[in-house]
Amino acid sequence: MNKLPLETRAQILAMLCEGSSMRSISRICDVSINTVSKLLEDAGEVCAAFHDEHVRDVKAKRVQVDEIWSFTAAKQKNVAAMKNPVGGAGDTWTWTAIEADTKLIVSYFIGGRDSDCAKLFMGDVASRLATHVQLTSDGHKSYLEVVEEALGADVDYAQLVKMYGASPECMKGRYSPAECTGIKKTPIEGKPDPEHISTSFVERQNLTMRMSVRRFTRLTNAFSKKVENHIHALALYFVHYNWMRIHKTLRVTPAMAAGLTGKLMGWEDIIAIMDANEKDALAWKRVAMLSELPQSN
Repeated sequence: MNKLPLETRAQILAMLCEGSSMRSISRICDVSINTVSKLLEDAGEVCAAFHDEHVRDVKAKRVQVDEIWSFTAAKQKNVAAMKNPVGGAGDTWTWTAIEADTKLIVSYFIGGRDSDCAKLFMGDVASRLATHVQLTSDGHKSYLEVVEEALGADVDYAQLVKMYGASPECMKGRYSPAECTGIKKTPIEGKPDPEHISTSFVERQNLTMRMSVRRFTRLTNAFSKKVENHIHALALYFVHYNWMRIHKTLRVTPAMAAGLTGKLMGWEDIIAIMDANEKDALAWKRVAMLSELPQSN
């Protein structure tokens, strides 16, 4: 099978994580857009498995969780009027959990913003933690139902609720944000330290994600057309954020700060895993084909 050179494949994956569109990547790297799409799919599957396998037994102290909105194919209010409906169309929420000290993305989940998704997300967060933590979320009611179920009574949990007023007259417009007039810190369970009841780190990470992942760019046609590609793109981003991107404050990657690795990774490492998986798949295919051949006497 013909393959692109290692350097070209690494460049394509790096550009995907730097906010370049798939068509611009195909022009710059002189490859078909189908090639870019296939590489995104294959690398996304490997990155999702890599995160699931290696982000385990995290020794965390303070974890912050939040949700960030995007949409697939069409905004939720326009889904009913779509001429060619696709599966997964509408609002797409990404749930994220970050460790405040190491900035490690402990867990992420792509889905809706209901109680079922909150339960799956918090269950995954709990499965990756090895220590007692202080947890902070926003005021989303679904967290009240699932945090204790996922983490039990051994958690210091609080909610931080922001209160908003009208936008200032000089900033009023269609996309002008409301003005934050105050916050309310509410302990829910255990004894959370009031000084560390915050969602600032997870919200800042979500801003980094919105600025880095092209599919989150507002007021463009860069949104995901298929939810599968949205999931693949985020899998790439989170592996890049945790294992390859040196945090300016920490001066190491979050994975290194969390003690999950001692070296800086690159896209070449992910490509090596992809190639090894492909060799294993081909070997198993040959074994299956041989087993189906008639046996000679």
